Amino acid sequence: MSTAHTGVPTSPAEHALPVPVPSEEYERCPVTGLLRRLGDKWTLVLLSLLARRPYRFNELHRAVEGISQRMLTRTLRTLEADGLVEREVFPTVPPSVEYRLAPPGVSLMRSLSPLATWAVEHARRAG
Repeated sequence: MSTAHTGVPTSPAEHALPVPVPSEEYERCPVTGLLRRLGDKWTLVLLSLLARRPYRFNELHRAVEGISQRMLTRTLRTLEADGLVEREVFPTVPPSVEYRLAPPGVSLMRSLSPLATWAVEHARRAG
């Protein structure tokens, strides 16, 4: 039967709510930016590692299974541009680079710790 006869939508598109177009204010919202950054596949993995101690690039590459050198470089550059990670170049031959959390990154990880605890506690209940 059609929608006209029953009043029941016949396609999933008819069930969907209208998707609002993000406003300029929404796009500038710091929470939106943070959630986008944290939603990135590699960001939390790298921040979690760097919360433990500083890492050299190749150490990070070995520690994160499945990340390409290109993606590691891009993610670290983005985190550095966001002020969450600091990069230090040592004058060796060849130059070596070490990454560590910047103070805002340390603060972010302190704030995320209760969320991680919540996730672990609730995962136990569900399993």
